[in-house]
Amino acid sequence: MAKKFKKSYTFAIKTSLYLTLFLSGLWTAFSYFSGNFHWWALMGFALVCYTFSFFITQYRVENFIYKRIKKIYDDVSLLDSSTLNPNQVTTDMASLTREVEKFAEHKKLEIETLKVRENYRKEFMGNVSHELKTPLFTVQGYILTLLDGAMKDKSVRKKYLQRASKGVERLIYIVKDLDMITKLETGDLHLYIEDFDIVELIQNTFDLLEMKAAKKNITLTFDMDYQEAIWVRADEERIQQVITNLVVNSIKYGKEGGTTEISIENLIKNKVIVRVTDNGEGIAKTNIPRLFERFYRVDKSGSRKEGGSGLGLSIVKHIIEAHSEKIYVESVFGVGSEFSFTLEKSKEIPKRVLETEIAEA
Repeated sequence: MAKKFKKSYTFAIKTSLYLTLFLSGLWTAFSYFSGNFHWWALMGFALVCYTFSFFITQYRVENFIYKRIKKIYDDVSLLDSSTLNPNQVTTDMASLTREVEKFAEHKKLEIETLKVRENYRKEFMGNVSHELKTPLFTVQGYILTLLDGAMKDKSVRKKYLQRASKGVERLIYIVKDLDMITKLETGDLHLYIEDFDIVELIQNTFDLLEMKAAKKNITLTFDMDYQEAIWVRADEERIQQVITNLVVNSIKYGKEGGTTEISIENLIKNKVIVRVTDNGEGIAKTNIPRLFERFYRVDKSGSRKEGGSGLGLSIVKHIIEAHSEKIYVESVFGVGSEFSFTLEKSKEIPKRVLETEIAEA
């Protein structure tokens, strides 16, 4: 749809004025030398000349310049009607130039953004394909081997079925993580905010991961003995997932006989910061900016051996951001890493806890 056209008469007014002054000068000189000069005749001639010049100039300009400018606006508007405001459309060339330059800059930014998104999409699709392909081919290989005759041997059959089952479990694990991260990004995963003791939650996580850490002789510990509960306000289940992912990550890349330590500190009046520190491999500075990207792996060979979906840290970041909190990472390659995140303190101790304490007293 063509835009409303705002005309400009500046060019016609100035051109008509200059033309009238020139012709009036010639009229005055001719009348003076012929001895037939009259002021009223000069004024009448100037008025007629100016009016005639103005309308002719404006008409010609509109036909040969303004209509072409208007076509440019209409063509640009067809590309993006939201970019140009109808009230801004003018026949002034300077304004037109600014509008077109603004439009071109806007489109340039859009193209650059689309290129980044396209590269991200390609990388993401490639990663998803690779992550799903590996366990799928593993499962397929074991099943085909069984079908080719290995099924007759009971020991081989059991071993191959167990390995195929592990491949299926890994597929389910990846799909579940993808589903969760998609819900977090789209806002479909709603948080159940409640008050809970973060010390107790961390201790429960340690208990769950104790056997996993024991395989590499890694010690899971607090930085100090927390005698009193520290109450925070968040989604308990999601925060447990955050701590679990961070601790599992520290075990995965930790050294044999190493330590994973968690500390809880007061940050400001209504915030605490939870730090997960290890003395493992550490992360190179070049890898830190991309650490929370989906499927990004610092050590691809190591992560393959240890398993995982490659989405753990990305899920951690999305959960923390869903709580409107911040997550930080500091690492020295060969020394260790520290992941930390903030949480909101509870404004008061939950009533159920107070009732329990009163009953015990």
